[in-house]
Amino acid sequence: MGFARTCSVALVGVEGVVVEVQADLERGVAAFTLVGLPDKSLVESRDRVRAALVNSGAEWPQMKLTVGLSPASVPKSGSGFDLAVAAAVLAASERLDAAAIADLVLIGELGLDGRVRPVRGVLPAVLAAAEAGYRQVVVPEQTAAEAALVPGVSVLGVRSLRQLIAVLNDEPVPEETPVPEGSPDPMLAGLMVPGAGVGTGLAPAPADGPDLADVAGQHLARKALEVAAAGGHHLMLHGPPGAGKTMLAERLPGVLPPLTRQESLEVTAVHSVAGILPPGQPLVRTPPYCAPHHSATMPALVGGGNGLPRPGAVSLAHRGVLFLDESPEFAGKALDALRQPLESGHVVVARSGGVVRLPARFLLVLAANPCPCGRFGLHGGGCECPPAVIRRYQARLSGPLLDRVDLRVRVEPVNRADLLGPGGGGEPTAAVAARVSAARDRAAARLRDTAWTVNSEVPGHELRTRWTAAPGALAAAERDMERGLLTARGLDRVLRIAWTLADLSARDRPDAADIALALELRTGVARGAPVPAATGGGA
Repeated sequence: MGFARTCSVALVGVEGVVVEVQADLERGVAAFTLVGLPDKSLVESRDRVRAALVNSGAEWPQMKLTVGLSPASVPKSGSGFDLAVAAAVLAASERLDAAAIADLVLIGELGLDGRVRPVRGVLPAVLAAAEAGYRQVVVPEQTAAEAALVPGVSVLGVRSLRQLIAVLNDEPVPEETPVPEGSPDPMLAGLMVPGAGVGTGLAPAPADGPDLADVAGQHLARKALEVAAAGGHHLMLHGPPGAGKTMLAERLPGVLPPLTRQESLEVTAVHSVAGILPPGQPLVRTPPYCAPHHSATMPALVGGGNGLPRPGAVSLAHRGVLFLDESPEFAGKALDALRQPLESGHVVVARSGGVVRLPARFLLVLAANPCPCGRFGLHGGGCECPPAVIRRYQARLSGPLLDRVDLRVRVEPVNRADLLGPGGGGEPTAAVAARVSAARDRAAARLRDTAWTVNSEVPGHELRTRWTAAPGALAAAERDMERGLLTARGLDRVLRIAWTLADLSARDRPDAADIALALELRTGVARGAPVPAATGGGA
């Protein structure tokens, strides 16, 4: 008879709960019972663990074996408990020292031959173990670099159960047959899940990705893109097909500043759980870019699925860009579901399997045509859409959703001079990114002792009382409020944009020109504010 315990981690969304894995051996008919609210894949670990132990040279105990996962009230899913279950069984049968594994956190799936296969969600699991006070973890060798991102934790990467037994018993470590160079590694099969990315990608380095210099003309839209990146303002681009809306949105991640260490850990944790973390890239350092198709459902956007909810597009775009091309074609309920994460920076999804809280602080970019055919409002465009059809099409984007979008810019068709002329090109991404980074530094210095980091997060009350604009600068905005053209919330949005414009121009506070340009970017109505034209030639 014997008893042993060790630890593993159960993931609920992107948050982890440390689970105690207990193994008890008693005299009786040989049987293997697994308790503690396991799912189907975890129940199947009984056969995987038995075969892995036998094929690793260990003897399977011919006794009544009970394995308990505590706390029993927490749902447990996945195959990441295999390694912990195997270690607990070995310690209960005195093949391992029970004291050596009591405070050890083990994460990994076992193959029938005893090899340790990597699992998704290693980073958030190790983060949860570190927060609970554990300092030693064992993970599959392929995910050791991901686990090592957590400071203060000693990480042991193993490739087989035989290797783990040798290390814990202070025995010679058996040689493992390496994968021949150039041959595929079957152990990486479970890390990337096809179709889980919902149009997600990582922004390449500015030198390798699409460049803003490729966008011809569009001075106002380019300025709006710069303002959106500097202040974290949501953006809507509306105009006819072929004007460059998608080109602008695809270049926005390259303008955003690189992720901080904390932001990188947050993004990496989400991508690891979702199964879209690229092999060999344990830490995500660039803002993600997510562009789901307009047929995406509400669970695909905000999260969901069978059992415990999985991260949706809003979480996969955390600290990056969520681009909804042809936004009026999305389902109305799916679009309105974005309203809560736009305000709070997270999404709470309740399903039958449980409730999870997922991070969702993203930069939203909407692109829309003026009508179903896209030619409404063009000079000589020949739009044949009836007025009622145009109204219904434009009404698919609800007022409450658009009210949360600070910048609304019409993207006009590119003229011949901008497209073919020598001065049609604009500034490159690197030049704009440098200004955006400097503007964010100014905002961060101003907001240093507050809970906010960018201008779009600052409440309107603070902007009206604590950080005020220059005397007389709000005259145009006050007139719009008196005429009913601007609401109180709209005024707050204008002030946020104006502060971002001031930061980009290195001014201490917004002046009348900043307010006028902010009104134009907010309402889409030209106010005569000067818009700096982009210079060509890579200036």
